[in-house]
Amino acid sequence: MTGLSNASLAALPADIGRPRYDRSVVTPGIVHLGVGAFHRAHQAVYVDDCLAAGETGWGIVGASLRSTDTRDALAPQDGLYTLAVRGGEGEELRVVGSILSLLVAPEDPARLLEALCLPSVRIVTLTVTEKAYLRNAAGGLDFAHADIVWDLAHHDRPKTVYGFLTEAIARRQGTAPFTVLCCDNLPANGATLRRLLFEFTEARDKKLAAYIERSIAFPSSMVDRIVPATTDADRAHVAAALGVADAWPVRTEPFSQWVVEDRFPAGRPAWERFGVTMVEDVRPFEDMKLRLLNGSHSAIAYLGLLSGHETVADAFGDPAIRRFVQGLWAEAIPTLPGNAGLDPETYTGSLTARYDNPALQHRTAQIANDGSQKLPQRIVATAVEQLRRGAPVDHLTLAIAAWIAACEARGRTLDAGLFTDPLDAQLTMIFAGSPSAADTVSQVFAHAGFASQQAERTELQRAVATHLETVRAAGISAALSTLAGE
Repeated sequence: MTGLSNASLAALPADIGRPRYDRSVVTPGIVHLGVGAFHRAHQAVYVDDCLAAGETGWGIVGASLRSTDTRDALAPQDGLYTLAVRGGEGEELRVVGSILSLLVAPEDPARLLEALCLPSVRIVTLTVTEKAYLRNAAGGLDFAHADIVWDLAHHDRPKTVYGFLTEAIARRQGTAPFTVLCCDNLPANGATLRRLLFEFTEARDKKLAAYIERSIAFPSSMVDRIVPATTDADRAHVAAALGVADAWPVRTEPFSQWVVEDRFPAGRPAWERFGVTMVEDVRPFEDMKLRLLNGSHSAIAYLGLLSGHETVADAFGDPAIRRFVQGLWAEAIPTLPGNAGLDPETYTGSLTARYDNPALQHRTAQIANDGSQKLPQRIVATAVEQLRRGAPVDHLTLAIAAWIAACEARGRTLDAGLFTDPLDAQLTMIFAGSPSAADTVSQVFAHAGFASQQAERTELQRAVATHLETVRAAGISAALSTLAGE
């Protein structure tokens, strides 16, 4: 079958959306680090809308810091791919054209540095996931990490986000500085990236660090859209609809949200025309999303895996898990600011509809990855705040216990490679010793840095250990029943 490409666009069926602009006149204005499925279902779509509205100076150069997979799939397709939006009322297919080229940093770091130094590039965006920020247990930059050590010694051949950004900024002095826009699920993600980059640059060149501090903007943002992993069935379905093969389509839900702090000294696309919320302070929106959506998503993943549910819709359809999520939200909502214009009741109502969407087939195992990096901001911080208020944390602490239990179950009652975590080596050693629930939780918290330096840590560990003991002795259903007072 012929592949998707610029040449095959004209032959697509009339009901398939496609770029409504001349791609040959689009110039790169954005370099995106971490060009995975989420970026292609979210930011790249908003940019595609802006290009169609005539803002042709905002094309995207996509770069992977690790794998060649996205480049290998999309480069033969001229960067084009299909977005499949699936909801209860059916499906809409659209070919997105905002990604102009794709790079793989480990193959040719010089090419990525050249792209970052293009005068037309005014924004650098990132979706590199939490673990790529290479933080130590205290939340600072991990200067012992081999890639950080390398980047401090090899400025022209970087491996990390920090190495690429710092070297590009150094080379661009004299050119208008770009804005760095973090789109990862980190608390105060722009401020967090700014702090970590400053730590790195100070270790390399204090004058350059001072330049970054006064010249580079790091607005924070909050992103929200569920993007399941693409399957071979998705590829076959899209190929049948388009009449051409697409090596890597992306499927997603109708809901999409992007809240961005409006600080772009070098300019930006008119994203607000297409649904992006531009604000002065993104933190209240970020907290609501992290604590209500991301927190419940992680909980559903681990509870679902332990209960034998493969997808979010299946897990959420389990009355015990649905009841648990409602209880989790009841514990998390009081920690949100009450004067920031948030509407958590409406928001959780939309989450309920999204989780019930069977068309997505969002796998619990996909969401379960990297729990040690995700839970601190999704669950642990909320639980600490609740404890300070003297309020209940029963559901929040069961979510943490479920993560530990799911990790422990791999290779036993769950497939060994079902999901992964950056702490897998340490977790394997902990579980091999068959410690008590209390000792397990204590060791896991120490390695993960959960609630470190917090007075509430001991109480939090005790509550998690109580749940873990129940799960070990009687299973997750018993833990859920006990929580519900049954």
